Amino acid sequence: MAKTRVIVVDDSALVRSILNEIINSQPDMECIGAASDPLVAREMIRNLNPDVITLDVEMPKMDGIDFLSRLMRLRPMPVVMVSTLTERGAEVTLKALELGAVDFVAKPKIGVADGIRLLAQDITDKIRIAAKAHIRRSHAPVPTTAGGVHPAHPPAGEAKPVTIASLGRLSTEKIIFIGASTGGTEATKDVLINLPADCPAVVITQHMPPGFTRSYAARLDGLCRIRVKEAQDGERILPGHGYIAPGGFHLSVERSGANYVARVQDGDPVNRHKPSVEVLFNSAAKVVGPNALGIMLTGMGGDGAKAMKVMKDAGAYNFVQNEATCVVFGMPREAINAGAADEVLPLNEIAPRLIERLRNTSGFSLNRV
Repeated sequence: MAKTRVIVVDDSALVRSILNEIINSQPDMECIGAASDPLVAREMIRNLNPDVITLDVEMPKMDGIDFLSRLMRLRPMPVVMVSTLTERGAEVTLKALELGAVDFVAKPKIGVADGIRLLAQDITDKIRIAAKAHIRRSHAPVPTTAGGVHPAHPPAGEAKPVTIASLGRLSTEKIIFIGASTGGTEATKDVLINLPADCPAVVITQHMPPGFTRSYAARLDGLCRIRVKEAQDGERILPGHGYIAPGGFHLSVERSGANYVARVQDGDPVNRHKPSVEVLFNSAAKVVGPNALGIMLTGMGGDGAKAMKVMKDAGAYNFVQNEATCVVFGMPREAINAGAADEVLPLNEIAPRLIERLRNTSGFSLNRV
């Protein structure tokens, strides 16, 4: 089998050397070039035609975001971003995912060499996933402020789609549960921005490391009609709100009297993930039962598939993203194979069908759980 051919783009000679070493230590991949800036990278890509590139965010001559924007419009290909564990690093990384980067690796601010070596397994896993991902050409230029920073809140009317009629009180006792991994930041956004302000509460586990989920929640809050935040342990789960599992913690739901509350807890990884979709979906089946609606979006592996079947057996109604619109058709495929899906849909049809389902069903109450 041919090896996955990778070009490393990073302004640090040390980082380039370590990534080269990590990649070449794998039997199924090779580093065919290393560039210190995007201008050199551009020529390497043109001449060497790699399968995947790793791309630093902050570099001289042209920053990684501008380079990625041009790359995905002119010559789309799998990209794994190399970010820093800072607030700005998180914000820029989210913009990179919006532009079409498949995934990212978060390197520490200090102890970079040792930190990257500790991430070797994560880096090579993400390169493998990226090599098989469905890549789409980006058509729209990306607006920036004068300082090159992308605005947290888009101009009024630019990101939000046409007006969606309210759902009213009939669905306020239901909860929507979303699980996602690779490609899921944008897929989840595409679902949430099409939900009305009074939709049921949405509880989300997206595989992300600590330090990134707060920025992700803030970005969604600026784009969506519902309020979106990082979940806090013990807080009441309310209609018209979205709750993101904090990176490095499991998120589940519990009952407290007549209310649902979020439970944010440390613990061992489940299916190699923390947060894990399995943990969230199992709590949905146990606590919410027929009042739950499940959504499985793009992602590698099988996290949450078995628990989604448990949700269905408990009376939940489940939507699964189809292969054609997934960046990686791993988690959705496993959910389908487990018999967990009620409907398999293109990404752009999930929110409309979810709303239709909510409008056409009523009479659920906490007493039935």
